[in-house]
Amino acid sequence: MNGRLIMAVVSTILEEAALAVVVLVGLPELGINLHLAVLIVLMVGWATVAILNYRAGSRALKRQPIAGLGTMVGSRGRVVKPLQPEGLIKTGGELWQAKTIDMDIDTGIEVIVVGQDRKILLVRPLG
Repeated sequence: MNGRLIMAVVSTILEEAALAVVVLVGLPELGINLHLAVLIVLMVGWATVAILNYRAGSRALKRQPIAGLGTMVGSRGRVVKPLQPEGLIKTGGELWQAKTIDMDIDTGIEVIVVGQDRKILLVRPLG
């Protein structure tokens, strides 16, 4: 078993125990008595949510990043803040600082990434 799975199981057991203490001890102190079946349904529901969260988290952690400086050259984007010569473009669903190589580029124009200068993308108009 990996460490993340062990932590997920331990934290779920602790959450279930806390839920049982609240329902069996805390609520009766307040004059609220719930049937044991309610506790069982709550615990099954809580465990189901924990399993779904673990599975969704595992899939997200296994996914490769869509965009990053190493993979940006050749990608297309659209100007969000005019490039005069620096501004913002949106590519891969992310906003990036960009710098035009040739000329100023207005908002809404499609561009292609041709290089990078540190963390700034170098772009030129597409076409």
